[in-house]
Amino acid sequence: MSAPGAVTNVVVAGLGGQGVIKASDILADAALRSGLDVKKAEIHGMSQRGGSVTSDVRFGEKVLSPMVPYGEADFLLVLAPSEVEVTRAVLRPGGVLLSSDLIPEAELPNKRSLNVALLGALSHYLDLPAAAILDAMRAALPERLHAVNEQAFELGRKKAAERGTISRTGQ
Repeated sequence: MSAPGAVTNVVVAGLGGQGVIKASDILADAALRSGLDVKKAEIHGMSQRGGSVTSDVRFGEKVLSPMVPYGEADFLLVLAPSEVEVTRAVLRPGGVLLSSDLIPEAELPNKRSLNVALLGALSHYLDLPAAAILDAMRAALPERLHAVNEQAFELGRKKAAERGTISRTGQ
């Protein structure tokens, strides 16, 4: 998807308690495990649970700043429907929006694994090996949660593949 040496910009957004920070930690670790330079930053809302949370993850051969410049996110993962319109403007023209409506809640093995399911969907578009993301997920979560999150990851990959040609307009 990206040119050699290019920096990939990902913004993860949602509400406190949804796993925004955990998802960005997993993504950053996966990029690091893949031999890339990684920078990460996060912004917490007014309340720890329920407030807006965003986390920027940038990776490539050389990344100078942890913050994704406004309007330059290649990918926007949004865990809370209420945050889609709030954060849509961070996407670059042609950027990809992956929101919670991609993953039917009834199909999730555990509703708390939406963040990992969206990472699975994102992995469909990234040059990072899916195995690196899964290894990072296993390192970040207790062993008792591995199987359910592996299922969520694969569900996300499946839903992204079913989506077919990616809509670059953010739909």
